[in-house]
Amino acid sequence: MRRLIGDDNEGGRHQRFVLTLHGGQTLLVAHNIDIAPRVPLGIGDRVRFRGIYEWNELGGVLHWTHHDPHGDGEGGYLRFQRREYS
Repeated sequence: MRRLIGDDNEGGRHQRFVLTLHGGQTLLVAHNIDIAPRVPLGIGDRVRFRGIYEWNELGGVLHWTHHDPHGDGEGGYLRFQRREYS
C-alpha cells in the first residue's frame, strides 16, 4: 500500500487508501466499512482485491470491495494476511 487517506464519512463510511499496482500505476480504493470490516493496513503492505473500477476525472476509484448486502451478486473483497475482508 502506498498511502492511507482519511475515511470518507459522507453517506456510507469508506476506508480509503492508495495502492501501487505492478506497472507503477496507482489506484484509489474506497472500502465500505459500514458493510465490511476495516482492513488493518499500513504503508508498504500488500493486499489482494476484487471490486468494481469506475473512472472519473481524477483517475478513478475501486469500490464494491465487499459482499453484496442484497445477495444478488458475487461482490468483491480485500485479502490481507490470509484474511478476507468482505
